[in-house]
Amino acid sequence: MQAASAPSIDLEATSTSAHAFELMTDIAPNGAAAIDVTIAWGDGTADTFAAQVATGQTDLRITRHKYGVVGSFDIKVTARDTSHAVDFVNQLRVTTLGAEFTPHAPTRLLDTRLGVGGPLAKVPARSTVALKVAGAGQIPAGASAAVLNVTVTSTTDTGHISVQPSKYLAERATTSNLNYVAGQTVPNLVIATVGADGYVYLFNAGWQPVDLLADVTGYFAPTPASGYKSVPQTRIVDTREGLGAPLGQVPGLTNFDVAVVGRNGVPSGVTAVAINLTVTDPKGDGHLIAYPSGQATPTTSNVNFVGGQTVANAVIVPVGVDGKITIRNGSWNSADVVLDIVGYYTPDSRSALAPVGVPIRILDTRVPSSGRPAGPVPARSYVNLALEGDTTAPDVDGWVLNTTVTNTKGAGFLSVAPDPNFWSNYKDGTAVTPQRPVSSTLNWTADATVPNVAQTPGGKGGIIDFWNQGWEAADLLVDMLGYYQSN
Repeated sequence: MQAASAPSIDLEATSTSAHAFELMTDIAPNGAAAIDVTIAWGDGTADTFAAQVATGQTDLRITRHKYGVVGSFDIKVTARDTSHAVDFVNQLRVTTLGAEFTPHAPTRLLDTRLGVGGPLAKVPARSTVALKVAGAGQIPAGASAAVLNVTVTSTTDTGHISVQPSKYLAERATTSNLNYVAGQTVPNLVIATVGADGYVYLFNAGWQPVDLLADVTGYFAPTPASGYKSVPQTRIVDTREGLGAPLGQVPGLTNFDVAVVGRNGVPSGVTAVAINLTVTDPKGDGHLIAYPSGQATPTTSNVNFVGGQTVANAVIVPVGVDGKITIRNGSWNSADVVLDIVGYYTPDSRSALAPVGVPIRILDTRVPSSGRPAGPVPARSYVNLALEGDTTAPDVDGWVLNTTVTNTKGAGFLSVAPDPNFWSNYKDGTAVTPQRPVSSTLNWTADATVPNVAQTPGGKGGIIDFWNQGWEAADLLVDMLGYYQSN
């Protein structure tokens, strides 16, 4: 006689959002049976169901669950065969896709000029440098993403840098995080997915060696900390107008404080703010540093510039206990400073980052896609992207996008803003023309390729507009790095 098979429960969980899972249960009792099933989700809640299973059959179903906070949870599924008074159990540990933000004192993790975090040598052409992130500084081993300001310098040719969670992906990346030309020093914010080994990999896609620097200002991990809150991009500092700072250029080697709490809806208790920091009309070469007020000036930098250049860079900067951040002009010469606030991180928000892992190119105006013909964005015009389809209830609180402008014919700047329409309005011809933004995401000159990260909400229909604010057409590339979700 053949022995009866033991009853079993097969489990498989799939993330469906920052906080939610679909759990597949495949329950096989020993023969025909009535079963009562309990799914204990590991957060103090449970779902139950009953089923009648025929001989030789299983009960296969999907059950959905949303966790109130990010983290790791042990799911326990118990099936009671009421026909034979037998219980059988299986367990599965899951970790939410979503991760919350913890600020980190601005710290240099990589400087190939000094042998910090890697070899004391330029990164060779078409080569990768491995940077330990999880376990470095105050970043825990379980961190899923890191906020890095990556800078390329000592360049002698054109090229670009890609930051990926593995060496294999870095060397095969079809997207870039920053672009450079000979003699240029270029920074860009990168919200980098950390590989399973705790490293991120920076690939020099150029044909000449370069020096690389990486400064950390925070990390994301699947533990409750601070969630994100988008706000409409708003200018709170412009030294050319005396807005938020004294009127006139910031003298060389001096600091000024910026009160961010109470500005643009930023509440007290925030841990960090997301800003776009711009230098314009500098009288010489130098750099800007953004850091928490009340702390010593770090050795890191956020924006690098040469005389006469206008440069913007996204920054996620921790906030001091007095609700302020400090901006330092690290040049020997004066410069104007502009600061736009785009969002903040607070323990009161559960909007968690869901990194996409490998950046996804969602727009390249140089090639046709999704019914859009190839061609640059016309001057003083915009293109839009509906990132959530034709929805009236977007479930993404904010998008993390790397924007790059190239094939420029003259000076200009890019603005990124939520669109006021639904996609159906564009399809039926009832869309209203969006109001032209005044804040900038990145600035360019003729024959330049310039990247910068934009953190932005979608509009009420999940649509984002990208404005060419120059007087000449320019090509636009947009790569998705991640998104924030409360569900």
